[in-house]
Amino acid sequence: MLQRKTTKLINKHLLLSLVLVAFASTSADLSHAQKNQASTKKKSSDISLTSDDRMFLELREASKNNDATKAKNLGQKLSSYDVADYVTYFQIKPRLFDKSGVAIAETNADDAVDQFLKKYAGTALADRLRNDWLLVLGKRKDWSNFDREYAQFVLNDDTQVKCYALQSRFAKGEPVNALASEARNILLDSRYFGDACPDLVNSIYKANGFSKYEVATFSRMAIENNFETLANRFDVPDPMADVVRSARKSPEAAFRDFDKKSWRTSKENTVSAWGSIGQYLAKKLDPNAMKAFKLQHELGHHQLLTPETQEWKVRAALREGDWRMVKETIDHMTPSVRKRDPAWTYWYARAQKELGDESLAKESWQALVDQYHFYGQLAREDLGMKIYVPKRVAADESLVKQASSNKAFARAVRFYDIGMRFEGNREWNWELRSLSDKQLIAVAEHAKRIGLYDRAVNTADRTKLEHDFSLRYPTPFKESLTPIAGSIGLDTNWAYGLIRQESRFIMNARSHVGASGLMQVMPATAKYVAKKIGMNSFKPSQLDDMKVNLTLGSNYLNMVLQDLDGSWALASAAYNAGPGRPKMWREKLPRAVEGAIFAETIPFNETRGYVKNVLANASYYTALSSNKTPSLKQNLGMVSPKASVLSELP
Repeated sequence: MLQRKTTKLINKHLLLSLVLVAFASTSADLSHAQKNQASTKKKSSDISLTSDDRMFLELREASKNNDATKAKNLGQKLSSYDVADYVTYFQIKPRLFDKSGVAIAETNADDAVDQFLKKYAGTALADRLRNDWLLVLGKRKDWSNFDREYAQFVLNDDTQVKCYALQSRFAKGEPVNALASEARNILLDSRYFGDACPDLVNSIYKANGFSKYEVATFSRMAIENNFETLANRFDVPDPMADVVRSARKSPEAAFRDFDKKSWRTSKENTVSAWGSIGQYLAKKLDPNAMKAFKLQHELGHHQLLTPETQEWKVRAALREGDWRMVKETIDHMTPSVRKRDPAWTYWYARAQKELGDESLAKESWQALVDQYHFYGQLAREDLGMKIYVPKRVAADESLVKQASSNKAFARAVRFYDIGMRFEGNREWNWELRSLSDKQLIAVAEHAKRIGLYDRAVNTADRTKLEHDFSLRYPTPFKESLTPIAGSIGLDTNWAYGLIRQESRFIMNARSHVGASGLMQVMPATAKYVAKKIGMNSFKPSQLDDMKVNLTLGSNYLNMVLQDLDGSWALASAAYNAGPGRPKMWREKLPRAVEGAIFAETIPFNETRGYVKNVLANASYYTALSSNKTPSLKQNLGMVSPKASVLSELP
């Protein structure tokens, strides 16, 4: 999507909903699922909604807003609606949470929940309600019933529920040090702490399982995300809270001020403060970030750095070319932080190579070469291996037929047709949980045949040993895109890589800021491009037209490419974040860097992941469409410092 900004979701219920996306889509599909959950498979004008459909959608909204009275009244009018389980769920769920999304311990919905879980046992929706119910039972500290339900919770993807599970074990007297170790592995992102996780931390602290400095670190994680109320729930407030707040607001001022008084506080507090200041300076690409991180590094206590700070310390060192700092920072990373992103395996290997230990570097890279992502591609090239597409395993027609008659997939399509993509994805992906590679390929083929390209991609992405990359990287609308791209000299494989990331080929995908269609074009951008290419009769409503969308999106992509000296890395970033930002990021480079380092150090989380995915996608599209051996490193190129010059591009 063009020029979108990543927004923080503060409402607690929405944060819980984000956790739910983990089973609504794979991690590679996460941004797409959030961005397009309101999208439809067809144009809204093509969908014939009955009065009951409209009432059902109204019920869904009431449930989302935890309006129990409205949900009950609407649900009673839908007693004969064809998805009775969702009608019931949408009535029960608002009885479990208040308007701010916090679980209600005193709810009187026990019997309703119990009946639902028994009646719909084994379904995706029962597991969703069980997730909700576990939050209520945890809030009550009803550990007997919590443990019974937790044992049946299939997805187990909610951080709050995991914290309650550890609280239950703590209440039973399990060794506190073991519980503290497990807690460290799950407490990585304060957005998902809710009520349960601070209570867990405080209990472990009182039992001497956490030091006061560790508890302060959890509080600091919340402050770094501007969750002040959450930060205050921890028994040990962060002594450096004011410094963190100052760094969040103006890291340059915080750096100057703390440099004058760092000697006044303990070594542990000084480490924490320099870490947060370094993080915020690094996000502004300020060279003083490395000075702050080096001051922290000399003092040690690396375990007191928040996960976000640990990662930005590596990125700052990459920008400066300080490979020893890269290696030592990754060495000191919390194990769970190091494992959650293959970036740190790749850059650790690079640091080993740059520091002269090529044999260890090769050993580290070897762990990535069979992983089909950005870092797997880089690792293969570093080992002198080709980026390749695995041998195609064609879909078994008998299995495709089974998929086409599967009621869960049919129900998902039903939801897509009335605009409930989030629920459709939930039903679809639940059915994929225990399928073999051959079955997954067949389901992906079925999805492709009925025009659900996003489900084809998502499903094919799950295979482990047998693959069909033509389903992972499909090329719909080729008869339209190829001549459009060819007429302006745009690489079709790169364009497909971008479309796959932008919309997953959902023709009328909509973003929360108004970007539309396959290439997620903003209306203002569309008007600008249309005028430039002589499409004088253009109207914003035409963005739903496939050819118009491809024409405007492709031309804009080509425009930002020319504006950014032909760099795919810079142009991809510009398409996502706006053309001015990559120019500012490039201007602040201390030296010429590899495109991979530029991508790794992009300050926006969404844009950083976007650029990596688009270019990795393009490699596989190249491998599938020609006899050429793709080179990710070549496509990334080098990025050199250059003064930022404003352009008229929107």
